[in-house]
Amino acid sequence: MDSGEDKIPPGDRTAVGTTVVDVGTMILQRRRPVKQMNQHVSTFSIYGGDMPRQISTHHFLHRLNSDFLQSAVYDSDSSGARLIGIEYIISDRLYENLPQDEQKLWHSHAYEVKSGAWIYPQMPEKLVAPELNNIAKTYGKFWCTWQVDRGDKLPIGPPELMMSPQAVDRGVIRPELVKSRDEKYKISTDELKHRRAEIAEPEWINPMADYWKQHGKCFLLDIVPVEMNRNAPFP
Repeated sequence: MDSGEDKIPPGDRTAVGTTVVDVGTMILQRRRPVKQMNQHVSTFSIYGGDMPRQISTHHFLHRLNSDFLQSAVYDSDSSGARLIGIEYIISDRLYENLPQDEQKLWHSHAYEVKSGAWIYPQMPEKLVAPELNNIAKTYGKFWCTWQVDRGDKLPIGPPELMMSPQAVDRGVIRPELVKSRDEKYKISTDELKHRRAEIAEPEWINPMADYWKQHGKCFLLDIVPVEMNRNAPFP
């Protein structure tokens, strides 16, 4: 992993005037959306277009209703963590109503929960059990916008679609990643897996999700120049 200093993006030191503004906004501004991010989840994610690349991720979730959550994804839970992407999480009910081409971009969470990959750090397992049951029946779409694991000092290139851990092939998380997190939070992922054995499996997981596993294909974005729409009204 990078040292703490290596994680700082290039740039000059923060000016005193900017610091004063930062302090003032903390006091005077409400920042309502940020304050709604009231859950911290630690898990693992896999690059859909380059599946040997696996990373540990930290998701700070904001629940909009019982069927929809949104999260800011960071590379750590430290105060200097880098924002590396966003994930949207929807219930199976909402997922089933998506067009098939859209369903292909989402991953399931059942295995991620039951395997112990998805955890709420420092939270007692009994307290989060109802939420784990709910999350096991959801689907997520996670776009990574900053590939810090390859050493990028700045967020460059197009977003990458990320996949969730699975029990087969390249979906199995590397043991060293699990070991590192277990040591950080003083937990046993294997023990969590056994304790979660009774979490109800979804009645079925739509075969359009986890598309790589079912069909052996991934999805990549490319950036290409296109002609501007000259008929569009100009403000």
